[in-house]
Amino acid sequence: MLIIGIAGGTGCGKTTVVNQIINELPTGEVGVISQDSYYRDLSHLDLEERRNTNFDHPKSIDFDLLERHLTLLRSGISVAQPVYSFLECNRTDKTIATKPTKVLIVEGILILTNPTIRDMFDIKIYVHADSDERLIRRVKRDVNERGWNLDETLQKYQTNIKPMHEQFIEPSKEYADIIIPNNTYNTVAIDIVRTIINQKIV
Repeated sequence: MLIIGIAGGTGCGKTTVVNQIINELPTGEVGVISQDSYYRDLSHLDLEERRNTNFDHPKSIDFDLLERHLTLLRSGISVAQPVYSFLECNRTDKTIATKPTKVLIVEGILILTNPTIRDMFDIKIYVHADSDERLIRRVKRDVNERGWNLDETLQKYQTNIKPMHEQFIEPSKEYADIIIPNNTYNTVAIDIVRTIINQKIV
């Protein structure tokens, strides 16, 4: 199994890059795991407390569970990937059966900040986008898809998102094998990644 880690700041376009990479790869040979599925279980907190949690800090992620699941998948064993609700700011009681594949893409803002997880990646990618563009994408997503109002989103950006990006996420770029600028469609970088993948899975 080839495990690829794709990181980058919130709203940088990681999902777009993931889709560009897998678009021309054989169906059924590529799996995707989202870091968001591994936010810690906050069932012991009420909704207001959960909404005030700093989800952009590495401590918000259950990296131990993610490590166990990646280890099992690499060993050929399926796992039950958690399902996260952004409206409830918590894991649900549902899971997704995730089977081993030739290529596994793990994407998330914090995945390169954890040394153990980072060492499990065969290829490490960081998607870079302009901070203003990332803010616009994040505001649109939180307001339109996640039930936050504009004031909440901007306050969260100022108090959590931007400081955590500067402290943890941006510095993790130094661990990347490939940095993809995603302000525009970057065909060269995507083609390089696809070529590496195809060489590995032949």
